[in-house]
Amino acid sequence: MTIQDMALLDEWHPVLLSSALRDEPVPVTVLGEQAAVFRTTQGVHAFKDLCIHRGVPLSLGKVKGDELVCAYHGWSYNGCGTCTRIPSLPADRVIPTKAKALVYGCVEAHGFIWVCLGLPQSPLPKVSSFIPDGFKEVLMGPYTLQAAGPRIIENFLDVSHLMFVHEGLLGDSEFAEIGEYQVNEENGVLTSDEIVVYQPDPDGTGRGVHSRYVYEVFGPLCVAFTKRDQGTDHIFRLFLMVLPVTEQMSKAFMLKQRNYAYEESDEIFVKFQDLLIEQDRVMVENQKPELLPLDLQAELHLNTDRLSIAYRKRLRELGVSFGTA
Repeated sequence: MTIQDMALLDEWHPVLLSSALRDEPVPVTVLGEQAAVFRTTQGVHAFKDLCIHRGVPLSLGKVKGDELVCAYHGWSYNGCGTCTRIPSLPADRVIPTKAKALVYGCVEAHGFIWVCLGLPQSPLPKVSSFIPDGFKEVLMGPYTLQAAGPRIIENFLDVSHLMFVHEGLLGDSEFAEIGEYQVNEENGVLTSDEIVVYQPDPDGTGRGVHSRYVYEVFGPLCVAFTKRDQGTDHIFRLFLMVLPVTEQMSKAFMLKQRNYAYEESDEIFVKFQDLLIEQDRVMVENQKPELLPLDLQAELHLNTDRLSIAYRKRLRELGVSFGTA
């Protein structure tokens, strides 16, 4: 493994929707490293996508009897990565102790499969503590973007682009002014003050409202906002988790929650998010430099960029180098 970014190595990264992992192993890439993810009756597992025998990807194999079987020579690996069977080896021969797969952390939570290449700091992703129950939920993604993970996250945190990139939906260029707000930190989580934005159609249901945003940053590539209507009890929460595939390619996963419009089809909300992603794609795939600058002197900042500034400072404090400049 060549990456030395410990802040991201020790993070849980979403790699698949749970529904996408069925009977066969699935290849994924995390921080440039190839992994094979598979499911057994004991749960989900992730191995380095390489059989130690002749270097064939284990994701080309199959799951049989709760073990991952290499497609090339039939070597079988249990959930702990230990090789339990080598078909070509005489029955009286001991399997070499070196015959093991490199095992990564793997967990299933909130409808996603998560992988950690290093030493996870907790049994579940940090965001698990902040995903409330009692809401109607929609899972979305993956959206593949030719952009660095931190660029995608910062775009999500950028309130002032809503009136232009998403005009007519999330904002109106005639009402582009952003009021003063602060960013606070508690237990490692960044939280913005409430930010009021007029939105002609904020969720795809066609209702124009003044929305009150509160943003939260849980980790380098995991954020959310909570949006409330002025004058109603409607709450809309959107979590964004970005998988850093390479430094300049990412996959975005989203968990959307709401306490209203239960009768509306989930497809309405998915199609609406698909549209927003395509609008954002034009921006994040064309920003220069491609990697997010952590030197605050490299770009011009305004008071309305307080959240972006706090995010960049946090990345620098954590020592995040993958996807930053």
